[in-house]
Amino acid sequence: MSSSSRILIIDDEAAVRNVVKMALANAGHSIAEAATGAEGLDKASSFHPNLIILDLGLPDLNGREVLKQVRSWTTIPVIVLTVSDDEKTKVTLLDSGADDYLTKPFGPDELLARIRVALRHTGMIEATPIFESGDLKVDLNKKTVLVSENQIRLTSTEYAVLSRLVRDHGKVVSQIQLLKEIWGTTAKDQSHYLRIYINQLRKKIESNPSEPVHILTEPGVGYRLI
Repeated sequence: MSSSSRILIIDDEAAVRNVVKMALANAGHSIAEAATGAEGLDKASSFHPNLIILDLGLPDLNGREVLKQVRSWTTIPVIVLTVSDDEKTKVTLLDSGADDYLTKPFGPDELLARIRVALRHTGMIEATPIFESGDLKVDLNKKTVLVSENQIRLTSTEYAVLSRLVRDHGKVVSQIQLLKEIWGTTAKDQSHYLRIYINQLRKKIESNPSEPVHILTEPGVGYRLI
C-alpha cells in the first residue's frame, strides 16, 4: 500500500518538512509539500493525496481553517502536527475532522506508524474536488454543479445535501447521518425534510427525476450518489 501512497506535507518549517520527506521517501511514499495554508489547499486539489500531514502554526491561514476547507470536499486522513500537548486542543482537533495528531517534536518511526494505521482504515482514497458521472459534474472546490456543461443553481441546503453525497459517492449515506450533519441533531427524526430536498435536487440534475440515475434511494436506509 505504502509504495503508491501520495502524501502532502503542509508545514512552514523547512527543517520539519525535510525530516518528514526523508522518512516518507524511505518508506516509498510519493510526496508533495507546501509552506503555507493557501499553497497547501491548492496542492491538495491538484496532487490528489491519499493523506495530508498538516501543521497548525501556518503563517497565513490557521491550520484549523485549512482542515475545515479540506474537510468540505474530502474524507482522506489528515494527521495534524501541533506543539500543544493540551487535551482540550487534541479533542478539538479530532472533533474538527482530524484523524490523528502528533505533538512536536516527534520521531519518524511514530509518524510512519500513524500513517500506516490511517491508510489501513481508509484504503487508498484520493483527495479530489471533482466528481463526474455522465452529464453531471460537481466541483467541491469551486462549489459549482454542471449538467451537460450548463451551470445549475442550487440553494445552500440543496448544495449541502449534494456535496455530502459527493464526498462519499458510491456509498450509502444514511438518512439519520444526512439530517444530523445538515440540520443538526434535533432534526434526526424529520426525514420529510430530506425527501423534499432530494426531490428538488433530482428535478435539477436528473434528466428524468422519476427514474433517477445519479441519486438513488436505498429504501429504509438512505441515499447513494453513483
